Amino acid sequence: MNRRLLGAALVERAPRVHSGADMAGERTKLLVLARDQLGSRETRRLRKQGLIPGVLYGGGQPVAISVAERELRRALTGAAGLHSILDVEIDGAGTTHSSILKEYQVDKIRGHITHIDLQEVPLDKPIHASVSVHLIGADDAPGVREGGVLSQPLREINVEALPLEVPEHIDLDVSHMGIGDTLRMGDLVVPERVTLLDDPEIVVATVTAPTREIEPEGVEGEEGVEGEEGAEGEGADDSEARSAEAPAEGDSAEASSEE
Repeated sequence: MNRRLLGAALVERAPRVHSGADMAGERTKLLVLARDQLGSRETRRLRKQGLIPGVLYGGGQPVAISVAERELRRALTGAAGLHSILDVEIDGAGTTHSSILKEYQVDKIRGHITHIDLQEVPLDKPIHASVSVHLIGADDAPGVREGGVLSQPLREINVEALPLEVPEHIDLDVSHMGIGDTLRMGDLVVPERVTLLDDPEIVVATVTAPTREIEPEGVEGEEGVEGEEGAEGEGADDSEARSAEAPAEGDSAEASSEE
């Protein structure tokens, strides 16, 4: 699973960060160590020691870092989760770098984080963020109660906001939706100073009528033909059986007369 942040910290070249729920706004201190040695052998050595290699981008040249797995887990399991504003301190220097999680890599088998990329961002400059949409009130929707199918074609939207004001997610009330109803991007309600960047006509949620299975008419017709053919065949066999018995009766009559 990856989280990407692109571009600079200006509105025109705003970085992207995936967000997911209320208001991110939480700041968490993260202690990291600068690392001089690079390469796969070094990263394997770090992981064996319980350290996760990474890179801090922004503010000049990228800085290769490592962070204790326990320290990273603590920083990313707060109320804002993966969307916390991280005050990164390198080698205990006292200076912090306000950053967000840009990308992380996960071991496909063990599920552990194996690498992180952090992006330093100025807190007074808007960023572009990808935020998840949560549907609420689905069980109360008249269309769903009538057997309709609620679907969500769009699960994430793009917004612009200051780093501390990026919503963790946006709720969309669907409790009033009936069969055939559609909600679009323009129906979303976002916090103040948060701007939607996508087309307001993009469909976010729909309720469609349930599908019914109808047997093809050809099947019934074929069965009828087979039934007719079967009846004709059985009638022919009976007819042949009766005609075959008639001579036998005649023979029997002739035999009686001869007697």
